Amino acid sequence: MPKAERILILGAGIMQGPALRIAKEMGLETVAVDGDPRAPCAALADRFECIDLKDKEGIAAFAHTLMTEGGLSGIMTAGTDFSASVAYAAEQAGLPGIPYEAALNASDKERMRRCFKTAGVPSPDFRILRAPGPGETPGPLPRLPSGYPAVIKPVDNMGGRGCRRVDSPEDLEAAAPEALRFSRSGRAILEEYMEGPEFSADAIVYDGEITLCGFADRHIFFPPSFIEMGHTMPSTLDDASRDRIMEVFAAGIRSLGITRGAAKGDLKLTPQGPMIGEIAARLSGGYMSGWTYPYASGVQPVRAAILLALGKRPEGLEVRRNWTSAERAFISIPGRVRSLHGLEEAAAAAFVKDLFLRAKPADRLRFPENNVDKGGNVISAAPTREAAVNAAEGAVRSIAIRLEAPDPETDAFLASGPFRLTSSIPNAFAVPSSLEDRLAALPEPVLPPGVEPEFFILPFPELTESGIRDYMGRSVEETLDLVRRLTGLPLPMGAPEGTGIPLGRRFWSAVIRGGCQGGAYMVDCLVNQIAGDAPKQ
Repeated sequence: MPKAERILILGAGIMQGPALRIAKEMGLETVAVDGDPRAPCAALADRFECIDLKDKEGIAAFAHTLMTEGGLSGIMTAGTDFSASVAYAAEQAGLPGIPYEAALNASDKERMRRCFKTAGVPSPDFRILRAPGPGETPGPLPRLPSGYPAVIKPVDNMGGRGCRRVDSPEDLEAAAPEALRFSRSGRAILEEYMEGPEFSADAIVYDGEITLCGFADRHIFFPPSFIEMGHTMPSTLDDASRDRIMEVFAAGIRSLGITRGAAKGDLKLTPQGPMIGEIAARLSGGYMSGWTYPYASGVQPVRAAILLALGKRPEGLEVRRNWTSAERAFISIPGRVRSLHGLEEAAAAAFVKDLFLRAKPADRLRFPENNVDKGGNVISAAPTREAAVNAAEGAVRSIAIRLEAPDPETDAFLASGPFRLTSSIPNAFAVPSSLEDRLAALPEPVLPPGVEPEFFILPFPELTESGIRDYMGRSVEETLDLVRRLTGLPLPMGAPEGTGIPLGRRFWSAVIRGGCQGGAYMVDCLVNQIAGDAPKQ
């Protein structure tokens, strides 16, 4: 029996799970490397080696070892920022792959922008910032001819880490150190801000022929950060506009030197026309290439990328069905996780295909500042867009993270609003300032010590009857129901028979600021206070 071909896959995280599974289905022997010895998909590989993905020399040496120990047919990755490590190791081993220089073009945003500029590919004007060396005095911050708004980000990171919109020189001065901190090379890039809707695209490239493998609407929120709260596949953009964007995407791919491999693009349709945010020399992370596009189309672009890594012509890229797949994220206010609720309900909902958790009890969470800081993700797939979107959004609305109480980070967050925000983190409910006096008029409870708490919620019809929804799409009533589920208390609206403890100004303030998490946290703090288990808030 002939020996199976062997493939080396960089990364053994959730995003590399499809590549490991599909390679096994293709009859390949799989070897995975990851800098995390506890990488969640390491067990899927036939062999696992703990190597930092930035260590291109170490990966190349390991690839050489594999070749001498039985052969190696290809090297690939998906959903990581290390296509340059793949290209370097493949080039050193004489295996198929894009040139190392092309991979660097697609990994370093300064090189990328220069390639686009040289080729005349529409993309933002830019300037480069460099971190001062030891003993050096920081130089003046760069300026763009177009002024503000602008975007600053590290030249060599992914997931939105250190990426911010800046609207003034003061914003830039505050954001620059964070962008430089996230750069492995100590460089950041200041770019013109591109106005307009954003899209993601995946492509397989074979001898210069580019096959689109997914075009999705990206749902970006919470400025000045750029937090992707999900994407929907396929896009609702009209065909003519999509074709214009794809022409620019293809020109960008060619300008980077990617002639045989994979490419992932972040693209915008601005008032001036399509422009490229960036292109990576790999398939996307963010659940697109491994989940939503296969669910929507019946096509496995990861399989095609594996064939390319083996030096073979990609196949099976013809669309087989026309469904919609939606991915949505759920998030948390700052604090430490006590428990998670609604997971089984969300996973069992019609058309929900997957539920991925990032958070677990005892984890410390924060409101997302990049695309890594999320509680988890839900993916749906359905024959219609309406059904897929409703399934994913309904599932994430049913999930709630209960926080430990008391906690100084949660206290500070709730104290930072709701009407005089002292941080860029928005309120869960975007309420008008006209409600400030009405909220201030609500009384606070008198807490008798050592009695069983029988709380009731003081009516606040100006909020409950407003029709307003929080940033997860929950109504006020849905939010209150989740508070009841999280705390296990009935919390009726209005005074019950007999004596009860009213939840007034502080409770409603916490709901406006932190949604169901804020409301449940405030109730938990009051329960602890009555029991004498915690200091007064």
